[in-house]
Amino acid sequence: MALTAGDIDRLADPGVFRVERGLYVQVKPNGARSWLLRYTLNGRPREMGLGPLRLIKLTEARRKAIIYQRMLLDGIDPIEARRAERVQPRSSAPTFRECADAFLASHTPSWRSAKTIASWERSLHGYAAPLADVPVDRVSVDDVMRVVEPLWLSRPETGRATRGRIERVIAWAIAAGHRPESDNPAAMTTIRYLLPKQSRGNVHHHPAVPVAEMPALMEELRALDSTSARALEWTILCAARTGETLGAEWGEIDLDQRIWVVPAERSKTGKPHRVPLSDAAVELLDALPGYQYGLIFTGPKGRLSSMAMLMCIRGLRPGTTVHGMRSAFRNWAAENAVQREVAEACLAHVVAGVEGAYLRSDLLEQRRPVMESWAAFVAGEHPATAEG
Repeated sequence: MALTAGDIDRLADPGVFRVERGLYVQVKPNGARSWLLRYTLNGRPREMGLGPLRLIKLTEARRKAIIYQRMLLDGIDPIEARRAERVQPRSSAPTFRECADAFLASHTPSWRSAKTIASWERSLHGYAAPLADVPVDRVSVDDVMRVVEPLWLSRPETGRATRGRIERVIAWAIAAGHRPESDNPAAMTTIRYLLPKQSRGNVHHHPAVPVAEMPALMEELRALDSTSARALEWTILCAARTGETLGAEWGEIDLDQRIWVVPAERSKTGKPHRVPLSDAAVELLDALPGYQYGLIFTGPKGRLSSMAMLMCIRGLRPGTTVHGMRSAFRNWAAENAVQREVAEACLAHVVAGVEGAYLRSDLLEQRRPVMESWAAFVAGEHPATAEG
């Protein structure tokens, strides 16, 4: 029977005790306790020390045992492999931190959001700090697991993002010639069996207002006399992202063509996004102060705060997010048989795969009746119907 962590803590008598397949605890007469890996290679039984219990917990010992047992499947003796690693000459490769900094320097100019840049820096300089001084050609699966495993269940999204970003940096190092090709210890195909399965409950979705409640919400919103309320109303009518609305300028509006062109530098896809304007969206613009230049929605200090719309929606529907309005639109579109590619184009989503490769049109004219119908629905003018 396998020993539990509690059983292991209570071991006191000298001897070697089996924890699970291949993994043992050795208790010496002086009370010192350590982990052992027992295996047989080419008919020869061997024992490999994995470190003292006072420094290495059960989960880490299991991880080490799995790594070395995988070596055995490839016919590699873990003891000899570790011995060879210890006598390796000093690495001339840059450290992981140096590679991470080089990766960020080459990629951040193409990232439009300061939030995205801060998130990457937090992953690579914060969570991955234990890798900072490790030569990039010496970063191992064990090193990656020390960073990722503590986050994997406690902060699943952070764990997934951190693992993926470490993988990207090491892939950069491979491409730059600092590591052997096809040797990425952070690749999911490499470590997937070392990580526990994340439950579906760990996946976070932005809270959305139920579609049926959208007309009531819009009525309450239009009763508010504030710039943040108008900005949120615009965001709903255009199925826009927060950053797109906050940066919207009068010069991006073409009232003759009834479109709003979100420029590439503010579009998440990196391409200009044309938004067809419904009658309600045009009426909203007509009712705004007639400056007709600069930002459309402004706060006391110029650009409207990124928190303004969030506080506005939470005042009406606690717990809801601005991004959840896009989810409400997508649910409405699905419930009303709007063609998938048209609905995705309304949200400026990139269609992946072969379908995306052949779909070159932004389907502007097909989106016009959809956005008009959506505007009428949230205004409570008729039941939820749409053609697209």
